[in-house]
Amino acid sequence: MSGARMSALATLRGQIERIETAEVVHQYDRVALGHGEADRVLKGGLARAAIHEVFCEGRQGAAATGFVSGLAGRVTARKPLLWVRQDFSEIETGALSMSGLAELGLDPRRVVMVRAADVESALRTSADALACDALGAVVLELWGETKQFDLVASRKLTLAAQSSGVTGLLLRMAAQPLPSTAETRWMLRAAHSPPGTAWSAWGAPRFDAELLRNRHGPCGRWIMEWNCDECQFSEPSTYSQPVAAAPAHRPDSAVPWQRRAG
Repeated sequence: MSGARMSALATLRGQIERIETAEVVHQYDRVALGHGEADRVLKGGLARAAIHEVFCEGRQGAAATGFVSGLAGRVTARKPLLWVRQDFSEIETGALSMSGLAELGLDPRRVVMVRAADVESALRTSADALACDALGAVVLELWGETKQFDLVASRKLTLAAQSSGVTGLLLRMAAQPLPSTAETRWMLRAAHSPPGTAWSAWGAPRFDAELLRNRHGPCGRWIMEWNCDECQFSEPSTYSQPVAAAPAHRPDSAVPWQRRAG
């Protein structure tokens, strides 16, 4: 190994050690998600300038994408969002809907989509983007298990996010959580939406969000409802279900059908 590479490796190890040393505490700016219990556990909300992982099963990809979109809308602070996808993700799940992102609070005019040919390209693009403080957030979407995204790659992304103040959101579909430097790690599942209003066939999106890892607090699991008007999460709303009133008088209700027919 050359002297330059050894020096670079030593520098990287020193930076990693400073991140993980207990005496060094990074002061995060946090943005409230809107869900009271989740914000309390997160000590005020989701940390900016950090990496957050969102995992899901392959069939839960739509729910996880919606959840990540909601998080991105909360942390971007009107800055552009860069969304990095593998070509494989495009094949498996199709293209992202700009109108769908708009309904979740993301301005499509501020969303820049990047399609990467492979995992290595996606990681390099995301690391470079996280170092750019003109962005509000970077979403890195990876499909399936991948050996390229290891602990070293995770640390590089964390260092880039901390140096620039840009938030990184990793969307991991059909993958199992592995050790990383992520600030939080979530497991997402779809939850039943409430009944729609008279003028809408669809109710508010709901997510079964399980916080698997929280570096600075406890974990938890909640049903989080997305408020499309306020562009934030909230506790599930309570909807009264109409019930048909029973008739006041039915003298034949207890008579068997056969007896009435006879």
